[in-house]
Amino acid sequence: MRRREFITLLGGAAAAWPLAARAQQAAMPVVGFVSAGSTDAPLAAAFRKGLNEGGYVEGQNVTVEYHWLEGQFDRLPALIADLVRRRVAVIATPAGNYAAQVAKAATATIPIVFGVSEDPVKLGLVDSLARPGGNLTGINFFVTELTAKRLALLHELVPRAVRIAVLVNPANVPATESTLRDIPEAARAMGLQIQVLKASTRSEIEAAFATLVRDHAEALYVAGDAFFTSRRVQLVTLAATNRVPASYPSREAVEVGGLMGYATDRVDMWRQVGAYTGQILKGAKPADLPVLQSTKFEFVINMQTARALGIEVPNSIQLLADELIE
Repeated sequence: MRRREFITLLGGAAAAWPLAARAQQAAMPVVGFVSAGSTDAPLAAAFRKGLNEGGYVEGQNVTVEYHWLEGQFDRLPALIADLVRRRVAVIATPAGNYAAQVAKAATATIPIVFGVSEDPVKLGLVDSLARPGGNLTGINFFVTELTAKRLALLHELVPRAVRIAVLVNPANVPATESTLRDIPEAARAMGLQIQVLKASTRSEIEAAFATLVRDHAEALYVAGDAFFTSRRVQLVTLAATNRVPASYPSREAVEVGGLMGYATDRVDMWRQVGAYTGQILKGAKPADLPVLQSTKFEFVINMQTARALGIEVPNSIQLLADELIE
């Protein structure tokens, strides 16, 4: 072979390498990951761990597009519509009734793996837990069922608190409706007075605390919501500044200084959403994967915060807790 021909062939091969690499990358299945909260590294890592259990490694044989909506629920329809238009392999909505409902309305063919706080049958997402029957499956993490229990634990921890402020996110319609449906009855049974405060932005959270302080609320119940969980540092800081004992829907808030939390183990739940996503990428059909139900729940108390608020945690409550954070 003449030198000129060899150089020409070599140059052609080198030019083809980036094209081949791009083609291989484009051939990888794409998972559209949608969360209404802010970027949360531990939860994203849990999702990836579930994918790994199914034999999928991000960047090697699957591409994950992360969409963190920062509480902007109005962006959901356009985002889901774009994922459907591009025909991603799976849509994963690990935390949110509304995201799952929007996804279901947008496609009857692309598999959807959800994490929802209410009965997915009642939400119209699946035919039954054992046989979902369509293109959706996932996990129910029981926020609704935990509402009364969490309020009762807050009441036991601060029994003198009668006026309880309840913070909800009106942008998260399904979660807010659920909270406002369930919590008044639970409060009446305990002899508590409820004041509903609404916030869907950072500034509205600050305004809600101003109202809470002005109206002399004696404790705060933060409703389950992905946006509130992502704003946990702000919520905990405001509660500490205003010396308000508060109950949160996640242990993460307690880890950064919140008084108490009672909720599903969210890390395990996000891992399971990732695991189901991996199974579907392997060829499993959502209709054949039964909806899972959370079995891990955590009651966590921050003892340092309790002392700062002058709250003496009874031994009976300490024994109930899964963890006491010092």
